[in-house]
Amino acid sequence: MSDIFDFHEGESPLLISVPHDGRELPPGIAAQMTAAGLALPDTDWHVARLYDFAKEMGAYMIVARYSRYVVDLNRPADDEALYPGQLATGLCPRQTFHGRDIYVEDTIIDVAARVASYWQPYHDKLGRTLEAVRKVHGRALLWDAHSIPSRVPALFDGELPVLNVGTFNGTSCDEAIATAVMQAADDSPYDAVRDARFKGGYITRHYGDPGNGVQAMQLELAQRAYMDEATQDFDEVKASQLADTLRALLAAFTMRA
Repeated sequence: MSDIFDFHEGESPLLISVPHDGRELPPGIAAQMTAAGLALPDTDWHVARLYDFAKEMGAYMIVARYSRYVVDLNRPADDEALYPGQLATGLCPRQTFHGRDIYVEDTIIDVAARVASYWQPYHDKLGRTLEAVRKVHGRALLWDAHSIPSRVPALFDGELPVLNVGTFNGTSCDEAIATAVMQAADDSPYDAVRDARFKGGYITRHYGDPGNGVQAMQLELAQRAYMDEATQDFDEVKASQLADTLRALLAAFTMRA
């Protein structure tokens, strides 16, 4: 048992990673945060709840407990830019997506300590699980699950499609798998794109190794598809409808590998 993440033991080759649903804050860090930061507006709200059905499919799940404001688990430990030349949040962000300060003035962030305490344990477990799954099943299928508000002017123009599939330009998984998933997405009632604004973050890029039996894909969901973006409340009706599509996407991801 870890206090850094929640882990569900599965029985299939599928591992779902949920790195941005965490909402816990260490007291010492919370004490340095502004009201805007403490509201945690950039959380991937309710994503673990949305994917809870996947446990019935035999999926492993690893879900971060701590906020991405503590440390972003989907960024490299050296904070190298994932999208050079574009505005993006870093390993230990200081501003929200909408440019509001997360910390009070002159706050010093001990990045190395946060990486050691929160980032490393998550990635150690993720890496070990993928290797164990690959040894048992001959393959491992990593699905990195995310969501974001439909409109974030600092990050993209206009309204984001509901389904944003990332394969880092086809390098993190086999093309046949990507094609099958996109076919399922196109058959859904939602608009979908592949490798557009969101191509897959550190987790997808680092662990995806199709030549060695590890297929990785990121799905970034527009939050309007399953929640009230104004109140951040989970919408049971919308979520149930979206879950049907997520089942189809995961079925395509696992069957064609």
